[in-house]
Amino acid sequence: MSFTWVLFLQVLLIGASLAMDAFAVSVTDGLCYHNLNKRKAVVMPVTFGVFQAVMPMLGYFVAFGLGKAFETVFDKFDHWIAFVLLALIGGKMIFDAIKEMHSKEEEAKLKEFSITEVLIQGVATSIDALFVGISFAATEGFKDSIPNMFFGVAIIGVVTFFISLTGVLIGVKVGKALKKKASITEIVGGLVLIGIGLKILIEGLI
Repeated sequence: MSFTWVLFLQVLLIGASLAMDAFAVSVTDGLCYHNLNKRKAVVMPVTFGVFQAVMPMLGYFVAFGLGKAFETVFDKFDHWIAFVLLALIGGKMIFDAIKEMHSKEEEAKLKEFSITEVLIQGVATSIDALFVGISFAATEGFKDSIPNMFFGVAIIGVVTFFISLTGVLIGVKVGKALKKKASITEIVGGLVLIGIGLKILIEGLI
């Protein structure tokens, strides 16, 4: 079955929806990381885009291999995994910022770029995309066409990349305006990450 305009628009909207958490995290990273150059700034949206593309691909193939049993078991824990990962990163940011505020240094230090944190964020913000892949395995136009599936997840990855890149640029812009209040921006960033984790958790529990 060919990839129709209806499928394209469907995947485009799914990609934009999935990218919202990555967008919020990207704004936070752009706000808090002080040593961003162009290469590092691009690493974040690339990471989020790759994870958002790989996760539904994984879900698609797992759905054929393990079927409903996998979906049922994973559905009980996915939101908790995302919450714990984001809460740990956000909590560490807040702890470090408060510690910095109580230090004797005249100027607070902004967060250093961490590829490890970015990878963890990529996993946490893309877990829900796994279920999109599972749904693709039962969706007309995808279930009977692996090429369509690959094209679909590629669209999701590209959409996430551009939305996340926009988020990073916004965060950097705001971060420059607040560069003299490094600890405050880091606390705000930590709270945002925890808030995103809570949102995912609540949505999963409901």
